[in-house]
Amino acid sequence: MRLERIRIEFDAEQDRLLMRILIDGGSEVSLWLTRRCVKRFWEALLKMAEWKPEIQLQATEEARKAILHFEHEKALQEVKFSRPGEDEPESAGPRVQPLGPEPLLITRIQARRTPEGRTQLAMLPNEGQGAHLSLNDNLLHGMMKLVQSAVAKAEWELRLELPKSGVLAMAEGERTIN
Repeated sequence: MRLERIRIEFDAEQDRLLMRILIDGGSEVSLWLTRRCVKRFWEALLKMAEWKPEIQLQATEEARKAILHFEHEKALQEVKFSRPGEDEPESAGPRVQPLGPEPLLITRIQARRTPEGRTQLAMLPNEGQGAHLSLNDNLLHGMMKLVQSAVAKAEWELRLELPKSGVLAMAEGERTIN
């Protein structure tokens, strides 16, 4: 199955994030992510982003952080983001929901890097089947951005950031050298 689109929205009534995974061919999987789960999910996403060989081969922690930021920004430029309702096929009918009509409450996250460099994520409930995704680096960084945006709307006061490097801290601070 081919991934078509991922949406992550905050549901104020549930105080959870709703992740909708749309699969080419008309299927959809819906998942609930709690605040606690999102913290673990962010840690897994960040670890997957840091596992890239170009980052791991850097000699210093500062260099690894700087390359991670560079790779993140580069990937985000290549990801196509859309707003809800955009790019929906006009004849889109109801989608098949192979894991049921109700969103699954995710309690476990498993992540690993394949030898080919893809990230495999398993988002699992306490019992039964969950969602398994295989993401390239661009989609991984795109998902990170989606999670950050949804958490900001949720006002959960979670700091979902990439590790700051000294090089970036100086660039962000307004310092001048004369």
